[in-house]
Amino acid sequence: MPHRSSRWVAAARLGYRCHIYEPAAGPPAGDVAWAVTTAPYEDGAALDAFAASVDAITYEFENIPATALDRLERRRPVRPGRRALEVSQDRLTEKDFLAGLGLATAPYAAVADGAELVAALARIGTPAILKTRRLGYDGKGQARINAPVEAAEALAALVGAPAILEGFVDFSAEISVIAARGQDGAVAAYDPGENRHEGGILRRTRVPAAVPRALADEAVLAAGCILNALDYVGVIGVEFFVTPRGLVVNEFAPRVHNSGHWTQQGCAVDQFEQHIRAVAGWPLGDGRRHADVEMLNLIGTEVAEVPHHAARPDTAIHLYGKEGVRPGRKMGHVNRILRG
Repeated sequence: MPHRSSRWVAAARLGYRCHIYEPAAGPPAGDVAWAVTTAPYEDGAALDAFAASVDAITYEFENIPATALDRLERRRPVRPGRRALEVSQDRLTEKDFLAGLGLATAPYAAVADGAELVAALARIGTPAILKTRRLGYDGKGQARINAPVEAAEALAALVGAPAILEGFVDFSAEISVIAARGQDGAVAAYDPGENRHEGGILRRTRVPAAVPRALADEAVLAAGCILNALDYVGVIGVEFFVTPRGLVVNEFAPRVHNSGHWTQQGCAVDQFEQHIRAVAGWPLGDGRRHADVEMLNLIGTEVAEVPHHAARPDTAIHLYGKEGVRPGRKMGHVNRILRG
């Protein structure tokens, strides 16, 4: 049920036919799909017909209504399972889940109103970031608080949405691990990538990450712990902050992840095929990296720079086919092989 096409190209290569369910007309993935259903997530009849036409269901992003997935799951297996979505859809639930596994997170507190925000700031301190518990991505749905006097303005910016306050983490780098778990419980992980964000949006990812091997191994083990705790099937992306005290888990995404796009040129089995393998019950690829790669997102009008990238050696271009260029919108990415 996605809007991007890379995993469905991977599915077609493995001999599968994909049926896309999407409320908006003309999803880019529809260009490579066997069938497309255009209907709201609240349309029970359309959901039932969709489920009857497929053998297994997976999803592209976290904000699908729970009621829609619950209806589908009564008819066909949904992979990853409902639990992964339930945890990742709510930042407070996610933090509680991670802390319950013994993984380090930023200090945090639930915020429902101004009084709770004042109390949370007194305990956590500033700077801190106030985020909506649900929805929001690429820097949306959050406000930084540098001093307690900014609290009321930050809370107003979230227009009454339930929120979570997260303490600022002093980190030297951000890394992410793309990992997968199969139906048999087997786990495979890719090398951690080092990420750089601008304005809350991922700008680039480079592998290998410039961190000690022991730290990279620790990140991989933490991702495996999350996968097993969720009884997960499919690919997951887990983001970490590298701090003087060790790794701090930022968040996880129950899907293929932007920071894993480098695998398209860096591995024999990329994250998209890996996800299809897991969902379909195939053996997982081992995820070994055969090249150093830098992935650069094309954001907004940067998509016009494609001819420039096309002229560079060792560069692969991936465009998403989205209609309409907007500031902050990811229109595609390029992978540049740094060393093979």
